[in-house]
Amino acid sequence: MWKYEKPDNLVEWWQESEKKFADNVLFWTHNDQGTLDAIHYGEIGRRINNARGGLAQLGIQKGDSVGIISANRPEWAVLAFATYGRNARYIPMYEKELIGTWKYIIKDSSIKFLLVSSPDVYEKVKDFPKEIPTLENIYLIDSQGENSLAALEKMGEENPVDPMVPHYDDIAVLIYTSGTTGAPKGVLLSHGNVTYCSRAGYSIYPELTEKQVGLSMLPWAHSYAFSGELNNWIQFGGSMGFMRDVTTLAEDLQRVRPTYLISVPRVFNKIYDGIHAKMNDAGGLKKKLFDKACATARTRRELAKQGKSSFFIDFQHNLLDKLVFAKVREAMGGRVTGALTASAAMNKEIALFFYDIGIPIYDCYGLTETSPAVTMNCSSAWNIGSVGKVLAGQKVVLDQSLVEEGAEDGEIIVYGPNVMKGYHNKPEETAEVIMPDGGFRTGDRGKFDENGFLWITGRIKEQYKLSNGKYVFPAVLEEEIKLLPPVANVSIYGDGKPYNVCLVIPDFDVAARWAEKNGVSGNPEDLLANQAFTEMIENEITAHLKKSFGGYEIPKKFLFLKDDFSVENGMLTQTMKLKRKEVIKTFQNEIEAMYG
Repeated sequence: MWKYEKPDNLVEWWQESEKKFADNVLFWTHNDQGTLDAIHYGEIGRRINNARGGLAQLGIQKGDSVGIISANRPEWAVLAFATYGRNARYIPMYEKELIGTWKYIIKDSSIKFLLVSSPDVYEKVKDFPKEIPTLENIYLIDSQGENSLAALEKMGEENPVDPMVPHYDDIAVLIYTSGTTGAPKGVLLSHGNVTYCSRAGYSIYPELTEKQVGLSMLPWAHSYAFSGELNNWIQFGGSMGFMRDVTTLAEDLQRVRPTYLISVPRVFNKIYDGIHAKMNDAGGLKKKLFDKACATARTRRELAKQGKSSFFIDFQHNLLDKLVFAKVREAMGGRVTGALTASAAMNKEIALFFYDIGIPIYDCYGLTETSPAVTMNCSSAWNIGSVGKVLAGQKVVLDQSLVEEGAEDGEIIVYGPNVMKGYHNKPEETAEVIMPDGGFRTGDRGKFDENGFLWITGRIKEQYKLSNGKYVFPAVLEEEIKLLPPVANVSIYGDGKPYNVCLVIPDFDVAARWAEKNGVSGNPEDLLANQAFTEMIENEITAHLKKSFGGYEIPKKFLFLKDDFSVENGMLTQTMKLKRKEVIKTFQNEIEAMYG
């Protein structure tokens, strides 16, 4: 049994922070005046106490399930910590989700009390109790009625109860995986799992203090933001604002002015593409200054790697930093000093660009089943392109039994206090991934370098062989292709075939600029019918992949699509992972046609 450090449960975790940081701001919320309102740790603590009392009045006991359908907001955290204080299980669900998925999760996890964000969501779930006998109460956040969160808190204020303190092995949350290959699986994470994970990650980031301000942009219903942001920020007394929507990100960065970001590569890729597109459109002196600033930063970085420096280069860099890079940082709020990213490795070129402008981005790796962090880069141990070193308290081994003979990599097996308790109601699936000695089979392939950094090389379940016997890892190819500005999304296929083919959704915003420059229609249908446009993208993809991939991996034929893969059409998970089987099933005829 692993020895967990105190506090080893989320009730004492919160109590310790509230005591130390009662007067600190925890949440910055948007108001109608276009500014932010502050909510302090002490105020959230009072609401947690009241909500806990309300749950007790409704009969929530140890081991019961409490669910929420909501985007990130203060009430999400209030209900979470109130639930832990009843030693009950918290089951978060995405607000933008298929109704059938909500129903499946509520039924599978036996949710007894459900809180929803709005009347719109309530209308979609109000009849669920007729089909799900465990579901006794549905309450609303955005309401003042008898079944509102305000009413629940009032009930608890009048009938206060002391918090129960869970054991570290008690289940804190069921986080349902995205289900890329089937029905979602409820991952059972204990209080020990999640407190260990947040503490182990925080221990290598001394720069994270109570002065840090975050911008919450990833859903807490996913383990990465849950452990890496919400629970993590609480332990050191930091504060966070909220991204209202992806379309308001630029404005929200300006309002919240974060100092540190928990995000994913896609966000930084879009910022990078936007900066370069803006500079290319501006041209002239602005473009020359930008290119000079980037070149000087690269030279300075290369000299530093050799243990050298140059007064002239340093002087140039400092001047150009003020003239050029400071404006880039100001567009991100002006205070960002670093970021943590996961879900896919950062492109090295993009990672180095942000490092050069003063915003280092650290890759990490993990899965919902590992709470999630397994490895992390940080300022004291950083190798761009890797996913970092194994966190203290864990052990990672590479199993080569499922990879081709002679391979340098293997399946990543994780041992440690972060490994889940299993999948809820799925003993067979649990047995497939939890080994008799406690190791968790990740399904990911990786290798360690001589300095102990882990490099992800592919995913075993998604790899396939071409008819010539060569292995292909489609997700690796897809991540590279999506870095190209004209490409919004992509899917690679070639299982058992003589060559790979590629389904491409163009970025029609970028395409509109291409159309204007070339004097043609920017209408999506017209662009997809424009051979010059599609050949331009095909050539860019081929040239880009030739830099890093073998000829057999590069797609030989392309299919261009107007509509993107999405959660709504069933081809993306909530964390933007491709549901490969759904894509293949949907476009099976078109794919087969590309093979003649």
